[in-house]
Amino acid sequence: MRLRGVGRRYGLGGPWVLRGVDLEVPPGSLTRIQGRNGSGKSTLLRLLAGIDAPSAGRITGRPATAYVPERFPAELPFSALGYLTHLGRIHGLSRAAAARGAGEWLERFGADGYAGTPLAELSKGTSQKIAVAQALLAAPGLLVLDEAWTGLDQSARGVLDTAVAERVADGGAVVFVDHDPRRLAGAPDRVLRVTETRLEPVDGTVRPSAAQDGPGVGPRVLVEAEGRPGAGLPDELSGAVVREYGPAPAHGGGADGPAGRGVRLTAEVGAADSDALLRTLLTADPPWHIRAVTTIDDNDTQDPAQGAKEKA
Repeated sequence: MRLRGVGRRYGLGGPWVLRGVDLEVPPGSLTRIQGRNGSGKSTLLRLLAGIDAPSAGRITGRPATAYVPERFPAELPFSALGYLTHLGRIHGLSRAAAARGAGEWLERFGADGYAGTPLAELSKGTSQKIAVAQALLAAPGLLVLDEAWTGLDQSARGVLDTAVAERVADGGAVVFVDHDPRRLAGAPDRVLRVTETRLEPVDGTVRPSAAQDGPGVGPRVLVEAEGRPGAGLPDELSGAVVREYGPAPAHGGGADGPAGRGVRLTAEVGAADSDALLRTLLTADPPWHIRAVTTIDDNDTQDPAQGAKEKA
């Protein structure tokens, strides 16, 4: 997807909100947009999502796109499940696939108990879960998130963190705005700032696309960890790409069902960042148990010289 000389202003002869924006959004990339309030961040996201049209310039190559707006229209006459199924159909899914995906995302966000609840009766937090779930239903080629973490509880924020990593790992592009500077810290391929109608790179934050190099360049490490039941992802994952996040396999003598089991995390990270990731997991509250640390080569096979280093 490419933006060439894109500008946007409201009203004939009104002041430019954005002007002369040139941007490429390659598959498998994660881009963070920064800027002060009113600088034009949300305007840029609406242009990327196709919700708004440029006043100048061209946007080409937009893939199938999903958008989470800053404000969710909770007054729509749907139940939570009905709304998600309806949006899934709009995104091109069959009725059966849309209903199935809606149920899966409601469960993943812990909102399946509200499937039949009218949107107008949902809490702000649950409404935000529905807003995020509708964008993830059809695995879009471009996911645009405008303060999508705001209003989510810690567990749901972890689910969204993981969903973003999954989209990027599957070749989708993600562009997001969030007020928390720690959000996905170290993970974006680049950070851009909207300032005085222009879009500029933040110094030192542009790196090769994840579509080409994965989590960093050079030797990589696979970290396998297990947390207590309900554990959310830490806010800072030191540039790691999450490969697996969900209920851990049942152990002998443990409680039955996912609610009685811990959480399994598998993350791939550049070797230079592996110590920082391990420190983050071990000092979390409660701490994660590190089950294995394995060096992998460029073909994603285990390095026999290194092997797996089991930690108690």
